[in-house]
Amino acid sequence: MSKVLLVHAKGGPPLGHVLNRTAARAEVHLLALSALPPSVTDCARTLCASVETPADAERSDLVSLIVSRAEAVGADAVLTFSEYAVVAVAEACEVLGLKGAGKASELARDKRLMRRTWHEHGLAQPQFRAVGTEADLHAAADVLPFPLLLKAAWSAGSTAHQIIRSPHELSDAWHRSREVMAESAQLGYAELHVAEAQGHFVVEQIVTGTASDWFEEPGWGDYVSVEGVVADGTFHPVCLSGRMPTVEPFTERAGITPALLSPDAQDRVVALAREAVDALGLRDCGTHTEIKLGADGGMWLIETAARFGGAMTVPQIEDVFGLDLVGMLVDHLVGRPVQWPAQALGPAEAHGAAGSLVVLAVDGRGEAWRERKIWDFPSVAKEVPLSPGSELSVVAESSLPDGDVVPVYDPAGGANTMAALCLLSAADARTVLHDFETLVDALPQVLPATRPEEVSA
Repeated sequence: MSKVLLVHAKGGPPLGHVLNRTAARAEVHLLALSALPPSVTDCARTLCASVETPADAERSDLVSLIVSRAEAVGADAVLTFSEYAVVAVAEACEVLGLKGAGKASELARDKRLMRRTWHEHGLAQPQFRAVGTEADLHAAADVLPFPLLLKAAWSAGSTAHQIIRSPHELSDAWHRSREVMAESAQLGYAELHVAEAQGHFVVEQIVTGTASDWFEEPGWGDYVSVEGVVADGTFHPVCLSGRMPTVEPFTERAGITPALLSPDAQDRVVALAREAVDALGLRDCGTHTEIKLGADGGMWLIETAARFGGAMTVPQIEDVFGLDLVGMLVDHLVGRPVQWPAQALGPAEAHGAAGSLVVLAVDGRGEAWRERKIWDFPSVAKEVPLSPGSELSVVAESSLPDGDVVPVYDPAGGANTMAALCLLSAADARTVLHDFETLVDALPQVLPATRPEEVSA
């Protein structure tokens, strides 16, 4: 049986889902760079041939650590589903002579290099400047049009994103973004291989999206993601996921599979995603490409990742299209033949729809809840009126325990201030969108209020 070294870190699809699918295809050895979620600990011990948690001293050279562990277990493949470990795993695979994202992995991780590469290929994206100091930010603001978006170059989940509307906001935004990145690192949401990554930023023009030109009904966000894979250097698009509108500044609230685009619109989006992935030169990995949708068919690239989409994107695809992307990628990496979709799948090929909702203390209008609330999924499941046939569940390993206080939403913190992740399956994507709108409106009403002593604790 083939052997796989799975490198676990924060982010990505739920570890329980990944472990089950990987263990069905290979003997799994787990290298845990982040603590295992309590709900997955027993599962990991059962499914894995070994579980290794390296000491802090061993992590100073992450590539060497991964290489030595892979050699020790005789791994036929090394993979990760975490944004924060993508580069280290890709470099380790190069040393080991195994299939991986390749030397171009850093282009799909560092937003400065990514945007520079796309600019060299003439691909549509917002105007941008790389930023390493506060002086760089002020200089960029002299040539870019306001409002601006400041991003951490190596972040994920919209962490440290800030909208800057005028020159007098530049200094505060710079210091706040650096502060948030330091806080995120303490929580384990930070690049694991590039030590200086916390100081790298990019600032860019905010382009105007127009969802109404792309979707027949209101309620959809103005961007989509193209989920896919690169196998032996060839990009294979799998499907598109749609979104609800983001919470300011650009924190994702929900992803829905499939996206309800017309076949022509889907083809145009996929074509741009293909150009973006091809320009980066990736070799063997999952991909997740986000694209902003504008008026009159205009589009702009947001970013591409050298891994599958996070949250519940991968389980949603399995539920809707019957594709086990984790297992298929494992098969490819260990040298088994895989039949990838001939073209991106769409609503016509979908069996129902599925979506994942990030629970943030923000209502449907983007305003903070007036009261602090206690997370309590049983109350949500019992009291929120969903459509007939819809099924709602909570992703335990990505959610607070019932009884914990819901965090106050911090725009600069992005997904770091989420309370829970919910999964919904329904008859079609319109129903998922409608039920999520109902859920967002109902949450501050059905969740129990905190008592003063709970908030202070």
